[in-house]
Amino acid sequence: MRVPEEPVLSFVDAHCHIDLYKHPQQIIQQAENEHIYTIAVTNAPSVFAHTAGLVAQCKYVRPAIGLHPELVHSHKHEIEALRVHLSQTRYVGEIGLDYSTSDEEIRAAQRQVLSTIANWVSESADKVLTVHSRRATRDVISILSGIKAKVILHWFSGTKKELDRAIGSGFLFSINSAMLHSEAGRALVLQMPRDRVLTETDGPFVQDGAGPATPTTVKATVRGLAELWEQSPSDVQAATLDNFRRALAI
Repeated sequence: MRVPEEPVLSFVDAHCHIDLYKHPQQIIQQAENEHIYTIAVTNAPSVFAHTAGLVAQCKYVRPAIGLHPELVHSHKHEIEALRVHLSQTRYVGEIGLDYSTSDEEIRAAQRQVLSTIANWVSESADKVLTVHSRRATRDVISILSGIKAKVILHWFSGTKKELDRAIGSGFLFSINSAMLHSEAGRALVLQMPRDRVLTETDGPFVQDGAGPATPTTVKATVRGLAELWEQSPSDVQAATLDNFRRALAI
């Protein structure tokens, strides 16, 4: 019997909203053509089936089931659908907490949803989570520390103390071009262990100068990391791929 070939990866986009592009199939084809392993995150369980359908024949683009914290107040009723879809993918995201709201009732609902998802993913112990933590890193770490899954903090913007706690919890960090264009972002990246760093785009929300960032934008992010770390782009490319392969191995 012929053994299926393993995908040969060139780059990783650990967080991309494929379904939100104007022409998602074009973005998917670019990622496939260039062997960019892309986690296609979703913001609500009700759109997962659409995204999964878009990438059903792909080798390099994978769908993730998510419930964005900023949508918890309007889509909390979809939480059971998220549990159903968990069996259909290894990837969970975008999930997390967002404390840009000061409404404690909404914050509490976000924590409840994230705790519920954490319990569910621990049942299989092979999931990869891409997690939003804006102004809420302390509570994200409290809920996800020790979870039986690989946690990637997407676009981390916390304090040095919170970064140290996240590192101590074994979390990874996905870096996009916007972070490298910010002095604060570069300072945080420099303090991250290099064996915990992945690349992402957060497209189409992040702009790359010519329009929305796409999975191909991670090439520029690798070059930016290479400059920051004073390494060659090829070394950074290899390192971030190795980091992601270790994440997949849980």
